[in-house]
Amino acid sequence: MKKMVSILICALALMAGHIQAQEVELTKAEKKALQEKIDSIQHVEAVEAINAKKFTLEADQVVFKYGQTAYVTSNTNFVSVNGEDAVVQVAFNIPAAGPNGLGGVTVDGKVSSYEVKTDKKGTIYLSMNVMGTGISARLDISMPKGTNNATVTILPNFNSNRLTLNGVILPAFKSSVFKGRSL
Repeated sequence: MKKMVSILICALALMAGHIQAQEVELTKAEKKALQEKIDSIQHVEAVEAINAKKFTLEADQVVFKYGQTAYVTSNTNFVSVNGEDAVVQVAFNIPAAGPNGLGGVTVDGKVSSYEVKTDKKGTIYLSMNVMGTGISARLDISMPKGTNNATVTILPNFNSNRLTLNGVILPAFKSSVFKGRSL
């Protein structure tokens, strides 16, 4: 009886391993094609969100004025546009080091001079001004064709403390950002 049970268990284990191996086998070319389709869909969603003025650029990297780079969390470092309203937030995860309570700055403003252009290669360029109590800056966003990866350069009007954020553009309803206290 013990032999029968152990043989049955071994047979089931072999069958389960064989079934699992069949489910996940994709070639490199298939994986690449699948990733390209996903990137293409995300690009289309990002373009629609930019044109509708309802998007968020969630950044996972900050580049400072002289090229220093910091990797940050994307749900607390973002640029968000919702119609004529914009939020720009940077947070460096330093407790109580900034006015927003997240180790950085959060500023609300109004969008003006919103211009979207596409070059011959399909790269999308968005420029806009954001004016508010705590911000007066020009934001230049670029997003290459076929992806939702983007770069935003924030150029303040009153000083030369340029800041660049690298991340992804998502429709506002897909974004999961956490907004701190604003100025």
